[in-house]
Amino acid sequence: MKIQQIKFRDSKQNYSIIIGNNILKILSKKVKSLCPNTKKIALIFDKKIPNANRKIILKSLKGYQLFVYKFDANEKNKSISSVNILLNKLLFNNLNRSDLIIGVGGGIIGDLTGFVASIFKRGINFISVPTTLLAQVDASVGGKTGVNSKFGKNLIGSFSQPKLVVCDLSFLKSLPKKEMICGYAEILKHSIINDKKFFNWLKNNTKYILANDNKKLSYAIKKSCKIKLFYVNKDVKEKKLRMLLNFGHTFAHAIEAKNNYSKRISHGEAVLIGMILAIKLSIVTKVCKNKILSELLQVYEKNKLNYLMKNYSNNKDLIKLIPYLKNDKKNNDEKINFILLKKIGKTTLPNEHKISVQKLKSYVKNFN
Repeated sequence: MKIQQIKFRDSKQNYSIIIGNNILKILSKKVKSLCPNTKKIALIFDKKIPNANRKIILKSLKGYQLFVYKFDANEKNKSISSVNILLNKLLFNNLNRSDLIIGVGGGIIGDLTGFVASIFKRGINFISVPTTLLAQVDASVGGKTGVNSKFGKNLIGSFSQPKLVVCDLSFLKSLPKKEMICGYAEILKHSIINDKKFFNWLKNNTKYILANDNKKLSYAIKKSCKIKLFYVNKDVKEKKLRMLLNFGHTFAHAIEAKNNYSKRISHGEAVLIGMILAIKLSIVTKVCKNKILSELLQVYEKNKLNYLMKNYSNNKDLIKLIPYLKNDKKNNDEKINFILLKKIGKTTLPNEHKISVQKLKSYVKNFN
């Protein structure tokens, strides 16, 4: 299986996303090329990374002075206190701006270590090695970094691009199906907002993605990354067009916050619910037709992805989400800024549908 490569470019920076199976050994060569003055490397591993993968990375980088930190990655630890702990470790070991941080793990590791890299001595080299499907198609792409606050998810952060992203499919073999579903949710979202043809391909190939078929996964990851980079390249700082990537996430982040970021519901599972709720809101506001919802629900039912919807079919429960919706990052006044769906492949624009709390309550009561 050949290595796939996608390039991000803007006026200030460019980097590559490399996709392939068993490609970790290329790290040493890439570090020498991208960070020629690096002498020290801080490796921040999710504790759940298999030992075999960790050993390959350490062996590949044996020519450098390595500092290895293992992190218990969960939403509660994705915090300012964890940032301080990592910063102190880097300062204690006297890393400088020409050195390198490599984050190896899921989206939490990528967001946290990317944020640390962006503020350590005003910026140190950073390479992301995403190890979950969600991280490979979403968190590692686009340069958004950050941590959570008690007021909501990812409210403290920065925009900072990595030097390189290495997506090795070998990591995905150890993931439970729940984690694969988590990443698949973002792949599905990218098709819904941008590409009807890709959505139709997913209707026929979702079962292969969830079953870890390398060829189908490689295509889906590359296609998904390309769609995300389309928006990122046009709007790096998320001022307007990039907000379309948040389709379904206004509800999803509220669901996660209401559940106190519990492991009972993953980010991807919340996104799967959030997209359905966003389409229901699109229907009651007469932005799209019922057949769009039916088409998406068929994908859920065919692949057994509708197992959480029953928890959010009661209108009273949905109204309880509204206080958490108000802290969404897209909001710039007292109204809630929703990205709605017109049809598969086309959304409304940011700030086109800003809805007051009172109006939203009346809409939610009409959800079917």
